[in-house]
Amino acid sequence: MQHKIDVEQLGPQGEIMAHAIEACVHCGFCLPACPTYQVLGEEMDSPRGRIFLMKEVLEGNLQPEEAQPYLDRCLGCLGCVTACPSGVPYGELITTYRGWSEPKRHRSPFQKLFRIAIQETLPHPSRFRAAALLGQLGKLLKPLLPPLLKAPLELLPDGLPRPEPLPAVVPAEGQRRARVAFLAGCAQLVLQPNFNRATLRVLAQNGVEVVIPPGQSCCGALAMHTGERSRALQFARNNLKAFAGDYEAILTNAAGCGSGLKEYPLLFQGEPEEAQARQLAAKVKDVSVFLVELGLKEVPPLPKPLKVAYHDACHLAHAQQVRAEPRQLLQSILGLELCEIPEGELCCGSAGTYNLEQPQIAATLGERKARHILATGADLVVTGNIGCFTQIQSHLRKLGREIPVLHTLELLERAYTGKPILPER
Repeated sequence: MQHKIDVEQLGPQGEIMAHAIEACVHCGFCLPACPTYQVLGEEMDSPRGRIFLMKEVLEGNLQPEEAQPYLDRCLGCLGCVTACPSGVPYGELITTYRGWSEPKRHRSPFQKLFRIAIQETLPHPSRFRAAALLGQLGKLLKPLLPPLLKAPLELLPDGLPRPEPLPAVVPAEGQRRARVAFLAGCAQLVLQPNFNRATLRVLAQNGVEVVIPPGQSCCGALAMHTGERSRALQFARNNLKAFAGDYEAILTNAAGCGSGLKEYPLLFQGEPEEAQARQLAAKVKDVSVFLVELGLKEVPPLPKPLKVAYHDACHLAHAQQVRAEPRQLLQSILGLELCEIPEGELCCGSAGTYNLEQPQIAATLGERKARHILATGADLVVTGNIGCFTQIQSHLRKLGREIPVLHTLELLERAYTGKPILPER
């Protein structure tokens, strides 16, 4: 392969970046699929524009600081990957480039402190809970804070659910049909612990024994996608040990976490654990995919009709190409009308820590998504990712339309148990 990029100088992931850059033919199919291009209308804020910038930096024709503002504005939503006719692995490119460039860039003391605060709190539930409780007090000072500090406070709920430790094992009900491991996640343990409780109940009802390895940690996606490769490797190495047991699958109920685990082969490229990372990634499945493959136990019909809007989390629809299975689960509920959201393929603006680091663009995308959801006339919204849940709930609230937002497995669990799905009026 001929290219001007010095692959050897870039380290073990240099070939990945060079291949992705050369695969792009600059056709422009990615432009309408890119949220930042839709919002900003600038060529350099599109995938092909960013590929050009990364190429120029890697070939030594452009200083990293000149390209950085445009690359920082990339959500990493991978909508461009779905739209690309040439199969450009843009996700691999932007992730490896950020990992290569982050140690070389200059940040202000405030930016460094802000990033450290994110990296040292979000992946650690106990720390995140403490920070979130502190944030409740910070809301009182919100008018005095800079925009970068206001964004996290606006996303926080008014109160936090009580912490509930998860058991080491949840036995199957009736005949055991499968035995799996489960990644519990980070932020959702604090913000929405019922996501996990509902998921574990549905799995148990369907004859699945679930093991929750006690030594697990954050999947590392947050660090990996923000250029903190060494930190991501620490989390990932921990999980390689924690999930080393004999399981039929490793399940996640958060799109970003599942995608992060599936990216371990990319993260460990050139590392001693590369083969082990590939073995783990091959077992990872979103819970919706697993349940469809297993065959879902019959769901009781709803007592009255329900109109539901399903939001495609980007790291399910674009990163993992999982679209049909969540819809199949929802359509298995008799009495449920599933409606599609206009521009459903565009990111809601959450994108990991994006709505914290790029609050203005994220807010524009969040409002746009919320308005499209309201246009469906749905009774409630369903999604499969904690980031999307928080973003959508926040922007529906801002529009004065707090229609319920649920995880896919929460709705399924309520249908199984006969719990009220909508709040009584």
